[in-house]
Amino acid sequence: MSNELSRNERIKEASGYLRGTLAEGLTDIVTGAITEDDQQLVKFHGMYLQDDRDLRAERTKKKLEKAYSFMIRLRIPGGVCTPAQWLQLDRISRDYANGTLRLTTRQTFQFHGVIKSNLKATMKAIDTALLDTLAACGDVNRNVLASTNPHQSRAHKAALDLARSISGHLLPQTPAYREIWLDGEKVVGGEGVIEPVYGQTYLPRKFKTVVAVPPSNEVDIFAQDLGFIAILDRKGEITGWNVTVGGGMGMTHGEEDTYPRTADVLGFCQPEDALAVAEAVVTVQRDWGDRALRKHARLKYTIEDRGLETFRAEVERRTGKAFGKPQPFHFDSNGDRYGWVEGEDGRSHLTLFIENGRLRDIPDGPSLMTGFRRIAEIHDGEFRLTANQNVIVANVSPEKRPQIEALVEEYGLTSHATALRRNAMACVALPTCGLALAESERYLPSLVTVLEERLSLRGLAEDEITIRMTGCPNGCARPYIAEIGLVGKGPGRYNLYLGAAFDGSRLSKLYAADLQHDEIVAALDPLFAAYAHGRKPAERFGDFVIRAGIVAATGNGRDFHANTGPLAEAAE
Repeated sequence: MSNELSRNERIKEASGYLRGTLAEGLTDIVTGAITEDDQQLVKFHGMYLQDDRDLRAERTKKKLEKAYSFMIRLRIPGGVCTPAQWLQLDRISRDYANGTLRLTTRQTFQFHGVIKSNLKATMKAIDTALLDTLAACGDVNRNVLASTNPHQSRAHKAALDLARSISGHLLPQTPAYREIWLDGEKVVGGEGVIEPVYGQTYLPRKFKTVVAVPPSNEVDIFAQDLGFIAILDRKGEITGWNVTVGGGMGMTHGEEDTYPRTADVLGFCQPEDALAVAEAVVTVQRDWGDRALRKHARLKYTIEDRGLETFRAEVERRTGKAFGKPQPFHFDSNGDRYGWVEGEDGRSHLTLFIENGRLRDIPDGPSLMTGFRRIAEIHDGEFRLTANQNVIVANVSPEKRPQIEALVEEYGLTSHATALRRNAMACVALPTCGLALAESERYLPSLVTVLEERLSLRGLAEDEITIRMTGCPNGCARPYIAEIGLVGKGPGRYNLYLGAAFDGSRLSKLYAADLQHDEIVAALDPLFAAYAHGRKPAERFGDFVIRAGIVAATGNGRDFHANTGPLAEAAE
């Protein structure tokens, strides 16, 4: 393995703690872009430079610069925001972005279409909402997710408190964010130790942390670098946390030394030790992660290379405490519970389905932006974003519930979607994501419509099956732990993965490659028929295709690329 640092490591090292030349680049009115080095650094500030790929050919023909703009992602630990914050974000989307809000799989909001000249005004408007975007992207601990299960009010509070504590503790300390975006006074010389946790070059790659409360795994804990699983007593109080490490979704097509991986359970820790454990896991990855090869830099590869026992021993050494034996837990699903739910405290919670997380007013359809704006104007609780790109209107008082129900009806916010659509998820992909090889958000709804027809013919219209699509193999919508996973391979072409567990605990297996629309439908339709006729009571689709010999079960890590394709039994 080479000891030569990757280019990104050198950019971070020379950046002056994430400053680079961002401040100067914002004043350059000749271009809507920023320098290549600054494009890497600006991720740590919560944004990506993008361009409208639908317009590339036309603009190139006219010898115009690409239609550059920025995607801005917020840091909202646990995905909880107030009605006042919602209203401010709604205004920002209409004043500076493309008029929509995007709910992400990281339990937060994204703005799309913010041009460079509006960046500082947008960031200041975000700051007035007492929110920020620092560390929402980049080689740091990103937005920390927390379980949103409305049934478990006390457990949710404990999960949210831990998520916020971890997020705050692992937040970069550099003053660059306030200097560049909020006109903070620049610190010159004598800075001392700026980043006590991260150091000058931060982490080798992105790092994702979540907090889960069984039996709901809507945060997909096995897909994350670091996770905390709440262990509850009979009264629903937290007695401690099972700690998980080494999950991650990304890979590269055609490179079998890259692969998704599900997390391992490291051990059990007491509530008062959780923060120290989080810091220790992060600092071990800081010191042990691969800084020469970015494709090999995630924690999952560190665990694979070093071994779980060695990693556990080092975390214990750094915390000064040994892990306890993992405690029993059980997950039912990694989906959301829709509709009204009564919390333990007597207040109500309404989970609303948002297709692919895109909030907009649809002609002749739901007026999502307007409807949620009206709800925010009267709501006296809070909003919770879910890791499945949906929204919970949470802590609704009995007095407000009739008004909110009326607004939901008026603006068409209750979707009567089938089970497949309710369990569908897509990344943004084209036209804005620079990594996308194929469509995702714009294509999945129409594919689901066709598959719904096939499922209905088989009597499966209300059977819960998870389906997820991404425009590239990086896996932002976590397709490799969906029972049906579709990953963009090229324009209009997808790899089809099958056999993941409904609760998100097992990876899928490649079933067929390079499929176009009709081929996807043709591949799945007979499997739906076989499932309808051959399943056992309560058997999930992902479990069935393995038991029926259609695809092999995936163990973990390197096993993902082994024994792919339909098995011989499935061809009979």
